[in-house]
Amino acid sequence: MLTAVNPKLPMRNKDATRNFYITKLGFKEFGNADFDGYLMLEIDEIQIHFFEFKELDPLKNYGQIYIRTIDIEKWYQSLLERKVEIHPEGDLTIKPWGQYEFSLLDPDNNLLTFGQTI
Repeated sequence: MLTAVNPKLPMRNKDATRNFYITKLGFKEFGNADFDGYLMLEIDEIQIHFFEFKELDPLKNYGQIYIRTIDIEKWYQSLLERKVEIHPEGDLTIKPWGQYEFSLLDPDNNLLTFGQTI
C-alpha cells in the first residue's frame, strides 16, 4: 500500500536551499508551481520537500534524512569534484552496522547521510 516517503526539512531561505541542492547536489525542481515558502526537489527516485522556517537557528536544527544509494563511491566522488563539503565526522567509511556511509550538512544544518549496504 505504501509506495514512497518524501521527507520535509526546514529551510530559512528558499533561494539558498534551491541553489545548494541544484548546483551542488544535482537535484532539480519538482513540479511547475512556485509555492510561497515551500520547495520540492528531486534527483533519481529521491524527492525532498522543504518548508520555510525563517527563525530557524541552524545550530539547533536536528533535521536529518538517510538516503540509500547503489553506487556510493561514485556519488561521493562526484560531490567532492563539485567541492561539496563533507561533514567533518562524516567521511565515507564502513560503519559497524554494515553500511558504507558518508554525511554532509545543507545550508540550514539538515544532516544528509548517504548509505549503501555492504
